[in-house]
Amino acid sequence: MSNSPIQTMYRREFLEQVGWVSLGTMAAAGLTGRAAAGQESQAQKPWQPVSDRKVRVGVVGYGVCRFGAAFGFQDHPNVEIVAVSDLIPERRQTLMKACRCEKSYESLEVLVQDPKIEAVFVATDAPSHARHCIDVLRHGKHVMTAVPAVFGSVEEAERLLEAVKKAGLKYMMAETSCYRADCYGMRQIYQAGGFGRLVYSEGEYYHYSKTPIDSFNGWRIGMPPLWYPTHSTAYYVGVTDKRFTTVSCVGFDAGYPHNRPGANRYNNPFSDEVALFGTSEGGSSRMLMCKGIQGRVVEQGRVFGEKGWMDGITYQGAFKELPDITRPALPPGMAGGGHGGSHGYLTDEFITSILADRKPRVDVYEALAMTVPGLIAHQSALKGGETLKVPQYEPPKT
Repeated sequence: MSNSPIQTMYRREFLEQVGWVSLGTMAAAGLTGRAAAGQESQAQKPWQPVSDRKVRVGVVGYGVCRFGAAFGFQDHPNVEIVAVSDLIPERRQTLMKACRCEKSYESLEVLVQDPKIEAVFVATDAPSHARHCIDVLRHGKHVMTAVPAVFGSVEEAERLLEAVKKAGLKYMMAETSCYRADCYGMRQIYQAGGFGRLVYSEGEYYHYSKTPIDSFNGWRIGMPPLWYPTHSTAYYVGVTDKRFTTVSCVGFDAGYPHNRPGANRYNNPFSDEVALFGTSEGGSSRMLMCKGIQGRVVEQGRVFGEKGWMDGITYQGAFKELPDITRPALPPGMAGGGHGGSHGYLTDEFITSILADRKPRVDVYEALAMTVPGLIAHQSALKGGETLKVPQYEPPKT
């Protein structure tokens, strides 16, 4: 078997999902009250549909990660996939089969004109995410996008925010860490007061990749690491709904050819970036994206608060009445999928937000709060770690 980065990632995801079972069993003994009980009863929690209506969905993008089908829209009982699209005909045909769909379009720009489609999953190349989502919204359709929300441009973030506000439709970024078992549990405990204010938190995305992973038009070659920050930043923003306010970042060059001067379109010299953020709670948060650490491929985080701390799914602290930290049940026949079993939960959350007409878990404000700080962190790294202010994206007060 080949040892390419992508295949290594899939093997790791398989082992990780198997590992969660034993880890949850062991960690449950260290939890108290309903949290421990929840670890034992997750499989028994029934899925409760909010409607019998089917949302008519279009799916766009079937690149190297095959995300167009990987999030399971085709398996959700409240979804009808009307059409799919990919710029490459062979991929388009494969995506049709994977989504069990009989219609396809040659591009997103054509697909969004189909009046039967009411929501679109954008799984295209990262540099196109914001532009594609804006186009979907302008055509009167809800949209879920793969990460990141924007790619390298704060101005693009402002345009995306304005498009979402103008459309008045559902926008969701499918940040996988938000539905990893540990990060989801951290959020439940934080919301219940089990940490108090966070003194310190960590989010880590290690993806060793000496040779860049294949990508449409080569967008991954030499990419600034923290332009792809959300697997890490979700371990603060996704837990607390709070914000990063300042950042100082240090970059590292692992000596890869694609990070040499003039070797990439971004003029980026770094394979690794480690950022220290100040937070709106008065604490600090270390977030990183590293590609230069030999053999390490993992997404993980930890939180440390006034009343307790959590690493993995083990909570320790003075707070005794913990909530159920298990993730909600999935629809029958729908798998959790990759990235720690998070894909199916993200799809169900998006579809449910449409059917129930409520805010999706990672709306545009949370998406930009997870994404834009990484762009500012890269600017800091280029300036030798200078402390910079982070733009704030706060939802309107209700």
